[in-house]
Amino acid sequence: MIDPFYSVRYAEEIDSTNLWIKRLHEEGAPEGTTAVADCQTAGRGRRGRSWISPKGESIPFSILLKPSVPPERTPMLSPVMGLAVCDALSEITGKKAQIKWPNDVVISGKKICGILTELIMEKDEEPYVIIGTGINNGSREFPEELRDRATSILLETGRKADREDVLEKVLNIFLADYRQFLRDGDLQSLSVRYNRELINRDREVLISGKDGTVRATARGIDRTGALMIEKEDGTSETVSSGEVSVRGLYGYT
Repeated sequence: MIDPFYSVRYAEEIDSTNLWIKRLHEEGAPEGTTAVADCQTAGRGRRGRSWISPKGESIPFSILLKPSVPPERTPMLSPVMGLAVCDALSEITGKKAQIKWPNDVVISGKKICGILTELIMEKDEEPYVIIGTGINNGSREFPEELRDRATSILLETGRKADREDVLEKVLNIFLADYRQFLRDGDLQSLSVRYNRELINRDREVLISGKDGTVRATARGIDRTGALMIEKEDGTSETVSSGEVSVRGLYGYT
């Protein structure tokens, strides 16, 4: 059973579950309101990428949250959701799910889930957060540019998962970790578990940002969710944004 904290709304087809949550918030929806769709026609991923969910192929859902933390700490909620999806999919598929920092979950070295966290700050209103998550469930094939980089529950197990079962497991794990995050105010208690599932850890990564590309070795996340890296010259630093490529993963060889 999904925890009563959540008020789940379902639509067969919607433009975007994140946009739907925004509309529900404007109507006075409480924290924990969760929008789920069978088909998403105008979703977005990170950096404005399209996030289209054909009917029956994925499980897109978004949660309305009002965390009692400073706005600058809300990006830490992406790792909290990543942990929940990772744990749930490992149980559902019987295969080892892992996290690719900052916001993907992978199985067999391929992306099975993406997460987009949005902080909404409007004049004269309390800020709120929307976490949008998309899990590839019934997809048999992907566009050519994604075939070697994406997978689904169906491809990994030979069958689609029951949507309600997936949601129940993900949402209930997330809620327990969300409450721990609120008690700590950061990822102090969750970072050890996160790093255990981090596929980037102790692997070569390329950090691509506005200042160019840096080659380094990932060492895990800190309590803020930033990626700790060790550069080729032996110096260490943390990375809080930018695209990360992992050697041997997603076509980076």
